[in-house]
Amino acid sequence: MEYVIVALTVLVGAGLTFFSGFGLGTLMLPVFSIFFDLPIAVGATAIVHLANNIFKFALVSKHIHLNTLLLFGTPALIFAYLGGKLLTVFGEMEAFHSYAIAGHVFEMSAVKMVIGGLMIFFAWFDLDPRFDNLKVTQKHIPFGGMLSGFFGGISGHQGAFRAAFLSKAGLTKEQFIGTSNAVSLVVDLARLSVYVLGANAIAGGENKFLSALTDGQMLLVVGIVFAFMGTYFGKKLVQKTTIRGIQRVVGILLFLMGGLMIGGIL
Repeated sequence: MEYVIVALTVLVGAGLTFFSGFGLGTLMLPVFSIFFDLPIAVGATAIVHLANNIFKFALVSKHIHLNTLLLFGTPALIFAYLGGKLLTVFGEMEAFHSYAIAGHVFEMSAVKMVIGGLMIFFAWFDLDPRFDNLKVTQKHIPFGGMLSGFFGGISGHQGAFRAAFLSKAGLTKEQFIGTSNAVSLVVDLARLSVYVLGANAIAGGENKFLSALTDGQMLLVVGIVFAFMGTYFGKKLVQKTTIRGIQRVVGILLFLMGGLMIGGIL
């Protein structure tokens, strides 16, 4: 049953990226958090996101604007690594509060509060039209790379800041798509290197991240395959466009999932 849930949710979620304005990782993280511990769920989402980015890179890499990639991507790479390290620190912290409802015990922890809080913030960031008018110039491009990389490393929420800053970089539509994809790919590689090789992920000679993903490898494969399918069919059905009603519904659901994480229920 869990494979069916992941397959359908990822398929619909990948398709919804063409209508809701939210990225694939933002929509997938709550799904994987149901089946994995939260730090592992962030890494599992990153793997699916990386696979999807490699697929896109083969299609749009010829449009990369190299100078913008260096200005934005270099700080994004560095800060994605730092954000990933911070996630491993949060992931090692013990739960600070627990409570029971109807015989079920729920735990509140630092990592759940951070990821849940970021999920709510970025849902708000994408929904609030006031953020569409951010005053950003080309001199702010490296700072945008820092923000996008850092939050991408912690929770995978890199797309909102990346789009906000790169849209002001004077790129053509094709250059924006190619450069944005390249930056996203760099961030995924940087944060995954921390999740996989980070010292805090290793206990008793066993890498907990790799061990958890090995146990759930079929869920991961299902996620990757159906993410590809959702992206492919979503693009076939409609040009990239945001339908405000769908965006609001998805945003409300993300608010709800973030609140459940903060409360320790997820």
